[in-house]
Formats: sequence, C-alpha cells, structure tokens
Amino acid sequence: MNAKRKSADEALAQKEAEHLTLEEAAEELARLAGEIEKHDKLYYQKDAPRISDAEYDALRRRNDAIEARYPELVREDSPSHRVGAQPADGFGKVVHRVPMLSLSNAFDDDDVRDFALRIRRFLNLKEDDILPITAEPKIDGLSAALRYEKGEFVLGATRGDGREGENVTANLKTIGDIPATLKGKDIPDVVEVRGEVYMSHEDFAALNERQREAGKPVFANPRNAAAGSLRQLDAKITASRPLRFFAYTWGEMSEMPAETQSGVMEAFRKWGFTVNPLFGRCDSVEALIDFYHDIEERRATLGYDIDGVVYKVDRLDWQNRLGFVSRSPRWALAHKFPAEQAMTVLEKIEIQVGRTGALTPVARLTPVTVGGVVVSNATLHNADEIERLGVRPGDTVVVQRAGDVIPQIVRVVEDRPRGKKKFVFPDTCPECGSHAVRETNPKTGKLDAVARCTGGLVCPAQAVERLRHFVSRNAFDIEGLGEKQIAAFYEDELIRRPDDIFTLEARDAKSLKKLKDREGWGSTSARKLFDAIDTRREVELDRFIFALGIRHVGETNARLLARSYGTLDHFEEQMRAAADRESDAWSELLSIDGVGEVLAESIVDFFAEAHNREVVEGLRKAGVKAVPLPEQEKSSPIAGKTVVFTGSLERMTRSEAKARAEQMGAKVAGSVSAKTDLIVAGPGAGSKLAKAAELGIEVIDEDAWMEMAGA
Repeated sequence: MNAKRKSADEALAQKEAEHLTLEEAAEELARLAGEIEKHDKLYYQKDAPRISDAEYDALRRRNDAIEARYPELVREDSPSHRVGAQPADGFGKVVHRVPMLSLSNAFDDDDVRDFALRIRRFLNLKEDDILPITAEPKIDGLSAALRYEKGEFVLGATRGDGREGENVTANLKTIGDIPATLKGKDIPDVVEVRGEVYMSHEDFAALNERQREAGKPVFANPRNAAAGSLRQLDAKITASRPLRFFAYTWGEMSEMPAETQSGVMEAFRKWGFTVNPLFGRCDSVEALIDFYHDIEERRATLGYDIDGVVYKVDRLDWQNRLGFVSRSPRWALAHKFPAEQAMTVLEKIEIQVGRTGALTPVARLTPVTVGGVVVSNATLHNADEIERLGVRPGDTVVVQRAGDVIPQIVRVVEDRPRGKKKFVFPDTCPECGSHAVRETNPKTGKLDAVARCTGGLVCPAQAVERLRHFVSRNAFDIEGLGEKQIAAFYEDELIRRPDDIFTLEARDAKSLKKLKDREGWGSTSARKLFDAIDTRREVELDRFIFALGIRHVGETNARLLARSYGTLDHFEEQMRAAADRESDAWSELLSIDGVGEVLAESIVDFFAEAHNREVVEGLRKAGVKAVPLPEQEKSSPIAGKTVVFTGSLERMTRSEAKARAEQMGAKVAGSVSAKTDLIVAGPGAGSKLAKAAELGIEVIDEDAWMEMAGA
C-alpha cells in the first residue's frame, strides 16, 4: 500500500459514521469485517491478542454505528452476526444446541440507566414496579460449556464461534472446580452449565516462575495462561496447570431448577459448582451502579482478573419475553471497566537507583491487569510527584497504562481507607549509603526533581556503568575491557571497583580458576588483557579525573581542572577543603573560567564521600599514577586561540590533533562560531568551511597543521 492510499484509509477510519457517504460506509464495513475477524482469531483461537479490549470494543462499536446508519449495507460476514471465531484445527468439533452468544456492552453509568429504561418499556412496567436484576463480576477467562446427562459429565466445549466449539472434555475433567458427578436429588436429565475457566493471580505468578526456571516462555496475563492451558492437545499438560471455573449461566436444560437467575445459581451451588461469591441481586438501577463501582474498587483484591460487571434480568419469564437481538440477549448487559485504568492497593514504596545514580521511587502494587498486562509496579517519578499525588503506602490508587508506557499512578481514591504514614524520601542512597542530593538548577534557581546518589564508583547500582566509563576510550582506555567483559567480571566478583582492575593479574595468579580457563578466554587473550592493563597504570591527570565519573565533569572540564590544579594530590586536597563554602579553596574553584556553581558542587560532593576517596586511594595503592599534563606552549602560533578540526585527518588521529593543539596553548572547540580563530580542514569538511568563509576565519589543510604542530 502506498503512502497516499494509507493516508486516505486512515482518514476514512477517523470519519464519524453519520458523515460517511454510501460508498465510504461500504468500504469501512469491509475493512472492519476483515480486521475484527483477524482479532477474533488471535483472541479465541491463538490466545494471543494484539490489541486491548478497549480497542477491540471500539472496532465493534464503529461497525454497529455504520450498520445502524446504512442497514442496507450489512454484510453476510458482518461481525454483528457472529461471536468469537471458528474452532481451531486439532480438536473435535461440538455444535452448541443452544448458541453461546455474547453480551452488549455498557461503558458508563448512563448506558446502564438506558438498559434498565429499555427493559421497562419493553415489559410495560409501571414506574413503581420493581425490576430485579442480578449483578456479578465479569471474569476475564475462557468460556466453556459443560454437558451432563443423568448427572454425569459427558461433554465439554469451548465457545468457538458461538455455534460450534472445540471438544475439550478431557481437559475440563482435570479442573477441580468442575464436578464429574452432580450432587443432590431431582437433577434434570440434561444439564448444560456454562461458565468461565480462569487462573488466579497467585497461581499465574507461580506458573510463570516455573516457566522461567524451565527456560520456557512466560504468559502475558492470566487469561492467556488459562486459555493456553485449556486448549492443550495433551490433557496431562492441562492437568499440571492450576485452572479454576466459575459457573454463571446455562445452555440446554431438560428442566429448569428455578424460575429466576438467582435461583438457578443457587441450584448450581448445590450441584457442586462454584458460583462467584460476589453474585447478588439489585432492585434498582442505582443499586446496580453502586455494585459496579464497589467491584471496581475491590478489583485488585479479588485474586483473579475481571474486566467488568454483568447484569441480567432476574426473572426467567421476563428473560424469555425480552428475547434476543442480533448476537446478544436484550435482558443482559456487560458493564466494562475502563481498559487502561484499574484500582489497586499501593503496598509499599521502594527506591531504585539507576545506573546514572538517579533515585526513582517505585510503587509496589497488589497485582492487577490493566490493558491486558499484569501490573505490579508503577513509577512515581520523584519526590515531588509523591508530594503532588499525596500518596502513601496502604492507599487504594488508580493505575493507568496506555500502549507501552510504564504504568503510573493517576490518583488516590480518597473515599477508601488511607495509609497511615507519609512516605519520607531518603537523603541517602539505599544501595551504598552515600548522600543523595538534588541539585539547584542555575537557570531557574529551583531544585531538580531528581535526587542522585553521590556514591559513584562504589554504588552497586551504578557500578557496571561507572566501570565501563572508567575504562572507556577517553578515560583509561583499556583495550579488551568492553561492556560485556566488565559486566561478566562484576557478576563473578572479579572486578567490583576500579582498583580491582589493576590487581586482577596478581589475584588471578593465586586463584584456582584462572582467567584463561574461563569460557571465551584462553592463555593469549588473558595475557593481552593483563598487558593492556599494565600499559595504563600511568595516565594523564585529565583522563584520571574524567574516569572517576563525577557528574557534570566531561573531557573538557576534566582538562580544565587538570590544568588548574596540576597534580592529583593537590586537586583532591583542594576539593576536600572546598567543602567549606567560606574557604579560599571554594572561591578558587569558582574563579576558574568555565566552572559554575553546579559543577563545583558536584565535584566537592564527590570528594566529600569517604567511599569515593577510598577508590582514589585504592588506585594509588594499586600503583596507578596520574601524571600532570605537559606544560602548554605560550609562544606557539595558536597559543590562546580557538581551533576547530573538521573533515578527515589522515596523518594524525582527531584525539592526537586535539591533544597537540591544547599542548600548544589553544582551546579546541567542536563547532564554528565568531570566536573561532583557526580551522584545520581535512577531506569531507562540509558545511563548516562555508561558515568559516562567511565569518572570514582562517582555514588551513592537514599539511599546514602538521608543520605548525612540529610533527
């Protein structure tokens, strides 16, 4: 499909039903029929839905709206004529003697009021006549029909397409909630009980843990797990899965055991079935709505997934009078929950430390399914967000998830029991005990929202990232120690701190398990690594400072500090003295051109931590030396000037050229501006040359640079 056609189709899909022309409506109905059929197969046959219930319901509602606008366009394959999808291959087929229909949906309280009003009108009820309606949670599982003859379970089937399902009798017999023989007396000769096969949250979590341990794929949610478990060709697999069953309706019955919905449910209980304990009867619309909102609030505490509440007219004679319309009964309604939101309990708040040191509060929730995914954690972002929400451990909260966005807490449910203690955001890192600080934004003068650990190299949460930075090209530049090797060595506790790198060979000599004997290593590769480490026992001070990973200290600032303080000992001594903000050391640090208060605070905070000082001392003891930068030439032709290198350099690497220019007393910049004095251009220089010409900046080639640099 070309882009123009795709754009036209998308525009048509967004057009309201009442604004569609006859031709457009026909085109949309064809598209919807195909799309809904595709998602029906994914949901009912493959147990692998790709869209949320809300998105699917929206497709159905649009199809219904267009058919209502243009009834003459209703297709033979219209989604409004079918339920579910055809049975999958691999199972025997079962024709339902009474079709297994679906329910019409309600999405707000007014829809429920309209439902009750339509029933009253249809039945010609007076205003003061009581309309009893049952209500129960809508289980999010897999529908099944169970046929009993003379009280014995003889046949079990899935819904399939509503007319024909899959024969899963052997699998259903493994479920403890399904009796093999009905209890009691006066049981009708033919009984077909229908209900939902599901999996509890606790059993789902245990199943996924077993899947992980066995190296098998985990299930996305309990509904998928239940459906996948029931539709196994090997009943032994089903028997190993913790499936359950709630009975809620019936199909073919040779004789009805009661005259009301609630009476039949009571009969089911006596016969040995599990009926949802929250099943109840309401005598008014407002009672139904109150029931719905109560269940919505309790949703996370039920221990199993639900996606709404089902209402049914209680009197069976009224059900018979009301009958059916299209693929659903007039006397029943499914009041769906908002698909991307759910209520649950915030059990506790934990602090996670990211690899850059950011402290992020995470809400640990009572698991609840939101948008087809089981959610047990949600981000709280930072201390300010906790304060804004006013959230406390123990609160009932509304959780939201849209698409692939990390779940987040939307609000606290005020009329539910509140947590007793206000959460206090820590001022120390939970991983290493170092101080956690919120920097002041120099532009706004306000504290940053994120608190950060100052532990740096010694913080376990940041260790791998910090070690990777320590050995990177512009820091210690140790060949053979990439991210993969650093992570593996950290996991095996061979390298936990930077000084461990430089004692690795000595420790390896005493170890029973040598590096050369580890998977992926050998004598040659181990020797090369030890040699690479040895060559970096002496580095220039700017590289050493940059390698420490101090926040806001990049290569340029590291070089600035190295030039200003000369030696590592002097630099560390002055940074520790600068902890006193009234000291000369603090004033001297701020007086350096290019060092602002945020950078200064970050450096001083780093050396205020004993852990960080121990790392520096550990490197000294391991024989690592930080050598002063070469003296800058004061009489070179570029001393005090700003130089930009652009294009490819063939006789010198960019890093070598940069280092040489700085040694000659120049400042090296990455972009051309009015402050640029000289541009060294190699092949492929591009737009920087045009800007240089515009600003009248001197440009030389690599040969002229090599001559100038004395190389």
